[in-house]
Amino acid sequence: MYTKEITVNNEVGLHARPATYFIQKANEFKCGIWVEKEERRVNAKSLLGVLSLGIVKGTTITLIADGADEEACVEALADLIANQLN
Repeated sequence: MYTKEITVNNEVGLHARPATYFIQKANEFKCGIWVEKEERRVNAKSLLGVLSLGIVKGTTITLIADGADEEACVEALADLIANQLN
C-alpha cells in the first residue's frame, strides 16, 4: 500500500472537468486507488465518488493505492493535481 497527502490548489478544485481528467488518469493503472478526505474514502476511478467528496481549492486529500503499480499511480495523480489542473 502506498499513500500520499496532497493539497488541491487549482481554482475549482476537483469538480466536473478536472475530476474527469483525474479519473481518466486513475483508470490507466491496474491497482486499486482511493481518495480520502477527512473520514470519507471513495474509489478514485468513480466520477460520482470523487465528486461526492466536494473537493475545493485548499482541500488536503490522501491518495491511497494498493497493487502492482501503486507508487506510479499515486505519483502520476499527485503530479496531475499539483501541476496540470491549474
